[in-house]
Amino acid sequence: MQIRLKHHADGAVSLTCTRADGSTTWQRFTGPTAMVMPVHDLTHYAVESTLGYARGFYGLVAEGWAIQDFAKPWPRGPIPDEAREVELLVGFFDAERREGVTWSAEEFGAHAAVFIAATEARGKTAPSAVRLPSAEQLVAVRAVCADLLARWFATEPGGELVLEFGLV
Repeated sequence: MQIRLKHHADGAVSLTCTRADGSTTWQRFTGPTAMVMPVHDLTHYAVESTLGYARGFYGLVAEGWAIQDFAKPWPRGPIPDEAREVELLVGFFDAERREGVTWSAEEFGAHAAVFIAATEARGKTAPSAVRLPSAEQLVAVRAVCADLLARWFATEPGGELVLEFGLV
């Protein structure tokens, strides 16, 4: 699947995913979300491609999910467990960036346990299990993410960052 992040001249950003069959799904971000979502979406790419998740956000999109299927009214039903796991890990990498810290593998595990317990206490669906990355895998994800973010931030208005997503 081809992933295109376009940096529009007006400051908006669009994410377009073109599946192997030629079908597409896309979304346009404006305002503050145009600054946040590309970073989050590139972190998804780093986590899913580096750790081999087949049914995270991009894997589900490649299967035929539309980007809009990941929000209310949840037209495809509940998000699969693996995608919830990926979202949790992506959220942890986002939190690291916001806080300017680097968590150890043990800290990822501690944060996951707290998140899952708090989510279940609120009666919400948490991932049933989380395959926590090793220290080496964390380094690899951070390296891929740093490269992608550097490429994105160097993309001029009117330009695009194009990636291929597919797990063997």
